[in-house]
Amino acid sequence: MAEKKKRRRADADDDDLPFKNRLKPDSVILQTLRSLTGSAATASSSSGAKTLTLADLALSSTCREVADLSLSSVQSSIESLILRIARSILGGDGFAFDVPSRSSANQLYVPELDRIVLKDKNTLRPFANVSSVRKSTITTRILQLIHQLCAKSIHVTKRDLFYTDVKLFQDQSQSDSVLDDVSCMLGCTRSSLNVIAAEKGVVVGRLIFSDNGDMIDCTKMGMGGKAIPPNIDRVGDMQSDALFILLVEKDAAYIRLAEDRFYNRFPCIIVTAKGQPDVATRLFLRKMKMELKLPVLALVDSDPYGLKILSVYGCGSKNMSYDSANLTTPDIKWLGIRPSDLDKYKIPEQCRLPMTEQDIKTGKDLLEEDFVKKNPGWVEELSLMVKTKQKAEIQALSTFGFQYLSEVYLPLKLQQQDWL
Repeated sequence: MAEKKKRRRADADDDDLPFKNRLKPDSVILQTLRSLTGSAATASSSSGAKTLTLADLALSSTCREVADLSLSSVQSSIESLILRIARSILGGDGFAFDVPSRSSANQLYVPELDRIVLKDKNTLRPFANVSSVRKSTITTRILQLIHQLCAKSIHVTKRDLFYTDVKLFQDQSQSDSVLDDVSCMLGCTRSSLNVIAAEKGVVVGRLIFSDNGDMIDCTKMGMGGKAIPPNIDRVGDMQSDALFILLVEKDAAYIRLAEDRFYNRFPCIIVTAKGQPDVATRLFLRKMKMELKLPVLALVDSDPYGLKILSVYGCGSKNMSYDSANLTTPDIKWLGIRPSDLDKYKIPEQCRLPMTEQDIKTGKDLLEEDFVKKNPGWVEELSLMVKTKQKAEIQALSTFGFQYLSEVYLPLKLQQQDWL
C-alpha cells in the first residue's frame, strides 16, 4: 500500500512539470517529425542534381578552396615546392614561403553558399628576416614531417607532430597554425596531410556505420556512445532509420539524453563534440547530413558562445575557411536553448546568469556578422540576449527535474516545430 502511494505521488509530481500537460501523444509528434524528414529529403533530392560551388558564382573577389589529394599528390607538391626553394637559394636569392593569409580581412561570407570562404591574398614569409625566420623554419620542418608521413603512408596526431621538435615549436598552437598554413599552400584538405586530432566527439542513437571495415551499431554502445573516428576515410556504409540528427553542444546534456535513450522514444542520432567543434566531428556531421538526408537540429547554451559554436558547424570557422566546403553542414536548425525560452519556459531567475562585459561584446560582434544578419530569427534572439544581459546553460532546465530536458522540453519543441 505504501509503495502504491509513493508511485501515485511520483506520478502526480511528473504531471506537475511545467508545460507537460501541453504534450500530445508521442505518435502525433512522430508524425510531425516524419513530415519534416520527408521535406528535408525532397529538398535534398531537388537540389542534389547540382550543388552550388564557388566556381558557379561570379564573385567580385577571387577566392580559394582546397581539395582532397592523394598521398602521392601531396608528396609531389612538397617536392616541387622544395625544388623551387633550392633553385632560389642556389641562385643567391635566399627563399621565402608564399603563404595564403588567413587573417579576418581575408575572409568572405558568401550568402549563396551560406559559409565563410578564404580570399586570395598571400603574405611572404622570408627566411632572411628576423621577424619571420622562426616561422619559416617551422614551416620547413612541418613540410619535412608531412613528406615523411606520405612516404610511409601513416597517420599521426597533431600532438605527435608537436613532440617531434618541441624546442623548435615551443607550443602546440604554433605547430597547429603552421599545419593549416601548409594545407593552404599545398591546396589540400588537412585530412590529406595524414595529421589527425585526438578523438573528441561521440555519437549515439539510430546509426549503423562501418569503421575501418568493422560494423558499428550506435544503439549498442552504452551511455558513452561511439567515439567519432579521427580519420573520416575510415567511415562508410551509413544506415539509419532516424528522423533527425540532434547536435548537442555539451557533454552533460548528451549524457542525459543517452542515458534516457531519447533516441528510442524519438528515433534520432545524437552527436556532440563536447564543446568547441573539432574537425573530425564537423566532417562526420556533414557526412551524415549529406548521405542520410536528415534534418539537423542543434541544442546549445543560451549565450553568445553557444551561437558561435552553432555557426562553426553551419558556416565554418575563420581559422579553417579554406576548407569550409568540406567542413560545413548546411541548414542546421537552432532548436534551443534560445534567449526567448528563458521566459517562455519560466526558467527561474536563480538559474540564469548575468552576462559579463566580454559576453555582451561577443554578442554585439556577432550581430555584425553577415551569417547572423541573414537569419532574422537569429538577430531577434541575439538582440534579446544582449538587451536582457542574461544567459543560461542547457542544465538550467534541471531546476524542473533532471529529466525535464528529455521528458518535456525537447518533445514539446519537436511537437511545436519550434526551431529557427
